[in-house]
Amino acid sequence: MLLMLSQWLQGLSPDFGFLRVFQYLTLRAVLAAVTALLIGLFIGPRAIRMLTALKIGQPVRGYAMETHLVKSGTPTMGGVLILFSIAVSTLLWFDLSNRFVWIVLLVTLGFGAIGWVDDWRKVVNKDPEGMRSGEKYFWQSAIGLLAALYLVFCVSENTNAQVFELFVSWVQSGFSMDLPPKAGLLVPFFKEVSYPLGVFGFVIMTYLVIVGASNAVNLTDGLDGLAIMPVILVGSTLGIFAYVTGNAGYAKYLLFPHIPGSGELMVFCGAMGGAGLAFLWFNAHPAQVFMGDVGALALGAALGTIAVIVRQEIVLAIMGGIFVVEALSVMLQVSWFKYTKKRYGEGRRLLKMAPLHHHFEKSGWKETQVVVRFWIITMLLCLLGLSTLKLR
Repeated sequence: MLLMLSQWLQGLSPDFGFLRVFQYLTLRAVLAAVTALLIGLFIGPRAIRMLTALKIGQPVRGYAMETHLVKSGTPTMGGVLILFSIAVSTLLWFDLSNRFVWIVLLVTLGFGAIGWVDDWRKVVNKDPEGMRSGEKYFWQSAIGLLAALYLVFCVSENTNAQVFELFVSWVQSGFSMDLPPKAGLLVPFFKEVSYPLGVFGFVIMTYLVIVGASNAVNLTDGLDGLAIMPVILVGSTLGIFAYVTGNAGYAKYLLFPHIPGSGELMVFCGAMGGAGLAFLWFNAHPAQVFMGDVGALALGAALGTIAVIVRQEIVLAIMGGIFVVEALSVMLQVSWFKYTKKRYGEGRRLLKMAPLHHHFEKSGWKETQVVVRFWIITMLLCLLGLSTLKLR
């Protein structure tokens, strides 16, 4: 919005020529981060007071850690604060004609709406389980598939008109048309190694990445500050990848596919980082507010969608290793419990408690130790992800 305003003012008079500085993507990304941070810090105390007055407190499940029982009643749905800061800051600083930012913003707010309903049922209906899993996955799948169907053609072409033409060509070909190489699955650490996915393969992979990342972040969000810092780190790193793929010179030099317009996602990533830091100010131990599903589901979906656009799905799995391991710990725990109960008549557990962060708490780690150590691991994984820019 401010970019368009600056361009309009420059057209009115040469005296506004200094506003050309807003053409620089890196500056707008920094300003988006600062704007989101200030918005979050300003409205944070007011949002917490409002949530407290509305008695929107986090219910703690009966089988949760004993040390977490004191957290019962802490305001939740703090993810609304994050999403508001991201949305306002992004709308202020990004190029409103950019289709990639719009799709990421819509997916983020869509998953946020699902999380909002889930949290609302928990705090209003006093149901610790919230939205039932079947209903939640249905709406996640609907949004994920719609985004995937658009992105499969959007990534391959440069304008919406070309996207429509490609879609028509795909239908006329009997749904068997090949996609450009840049729509393939890129393998990190190898030069120009990608596997063609085809339209259906791309859609399935994109759906799994978006929905999987959303639920993985949600499962990780179990301790004060545990999920938000990895989101900030991974999101900021993806912003660098977006800048590279959006710049023809850097993309060619680093052997990355050039995806015109993807660089604008750096503004969204900056806003996400600033909003995340503002939320961490209030979510640091002992937390004054919890993110809730409204924030966790939305932020995970945002990371997944950005990774698909910049063609770094595998790198996302590397950098978000904490999210991946947390999700796998739940899947393995549930699967092993069901298998042993069926075979031996008594369910057995691989971990003391799932997700993984609770296992370490049960093993004697303090909450702050688990959180900070998971942060450190994520920092190292993000550095490993960044190394794929050159080590190819």
